[in-house]
Amino acid sequence: MIEALRHDEIIEKVGGRFKLTALIQKRWLELMRGARPLIDDTSGLMPMEIVIEEILQDKIGIDYEASGIAGPEQ
Repeated sequence: MIEALRHDEIIEKVGGRFKLTALIQKRWLELMRGARPLIDDTSGLMPMEIVIEEILQDKIGIDYEASGIAGPEQ
């Protein structure tokens, strides 16, 4: 298991486990279809690790306003 997923920081960043799972799945599929990673150093990282790092570095997230779903509580 990826260590970052054990901490609540990443879960709170996107607003819950379900939203985190949906974001990871969407971005993972984009990477598998040829999208370029948004982080600089991806050497030795698996696609899941790239997605997690993109979330932690605020490179990707959920556009709550456009999607019409409730965002994380601040």
